[in-house]
Amino acid sequence: MQGQITEGVKVPRGRAPKIVINADDLKHIEGLAEGAMQRNPVLANRLLDEIGRAKVVPAAKMPTTVVGIGSTVTYRDESNGQEKSITLVFPENADIARQRVSVMTPIGVALLGLAEGAAFYWDTRDDQRRTLTVIKVEPEAVNGN
Repeated sequence: MQGQITEGVKVPRGRAPKIVINADDLKHIEGLAEGAMQRNPVLANRLLDEIGRAKVVPAAKMPTTVVGIGSTVTYRDESNGQEKSITLVFPENADIARQRVSVMTPIGVALLGLAEGAAFYWDTRDDQRRTLTVIKVEPEAVNGN
């Protein structure tokens, strides 16, 4: 395992980290992306691009170290070293006060399907590009979606 990752983290241009998506969540995620096409076409297209390049696996084979719906993920913002933990959820379960972030947000799209140790960029709503590193993924608690 590599030690500290600093602000010099480079994400290869044109080559995004590999992602894995739970087959049980795929139809719901696709439906959300298609439904958002009119309201937020940039976000919807990015999500559809992510789905298109993802490896889709049965729920039973979903790695526990990969961010899926219901996972709690700790990530680090490489611009300031700040770490944050959130749970990735469908929009109907989002609650920012409880750190439950919708998959239909820029950070939600960016985190979906990433494995521990992956570094990636995301564009904030105020057009800032940030590089984030996934530190830890905890799979969904046994309470269903």
